[in-house]
Amino acid sequence: MRTRMLDAAEELLDASPDRDIATRAVCDAVGVGAPVLYRLFGDKNGLLSALVDYGFDRYLATKRAAAPSADPVVDLRNGWDTHVEFATAHPAVYRLMFSPGFATVPSAAQEAMRLLREVLDRCAAAGLLRVDPDAAAQMIMSANIGVALNLVTQPENYLDPQLSRRVRDAVHAAVLTPERTDDDHDPDDRGPLVVAALQLAAVLRDRPAELGEPETALLLHWLGTLAGRTR
Repeated sequence: MRTRMLDAAEELLDASPDRDIATRAVCDAVGVGAPVLYRLFGDKNGLLSALVDYGFDRYLATKRAAAPSADPVVDLRNGWDTHVEFATAHPAVYRLMFSPGFATVPSAAQEAMRLLREVLDRCAAAGLLRVDPDAAAQMIMSANIGVALNLVTQPENYLDPQLSRRVRDAVHAAVLTPERTDDDHDPDDRGPLVVAALQLAAVLRDRPAELGEPETALLLHWLGTLAGRTR
């Protein structure tokens, strides 16, 4: 019954022009009385909070089901695309999931960031990242959510079917290393040093036992300093 009521609430929200629902309409949709809703969710706010959790459960299920490929950059692109696909398939729930109206960030949102960070750590370990993984994760997630929210809240203003891909490629270009040739070498370019520092830091975090804890912490500090001084 709980899942049926959540599905009904989502359908009603999707169809609502003012993006709101009445608890009575949810009860009518599944053929139960108001006491059932109150017993399961407490009140309307409880129903909406449960709907957010339900949305994140499905969103994270798609992320967890994605098997890593041999190319972390491909996985990074696919992660962006599946995020937008989920938003456009569940517009009402997605708006709730990333609404500023909630006082606390759901733990599921933190897991979504952690999963993104894992892919970026793989990029760093392969020498493909030129920005600190934490900063890269924040940049990508912020842009990903922004594009998705605009597509589901203002579709009439965002009609370009290539918008998501263009923003994705622009953001990824800002955090990933470009393809280089011998002709690109510039002795004053610190990019390769930053990439090497990030790559070694990622390997150390993955295999900390190679050095003692104090040595690892000190080396990570030095590498972070190198990676952060981009000028």
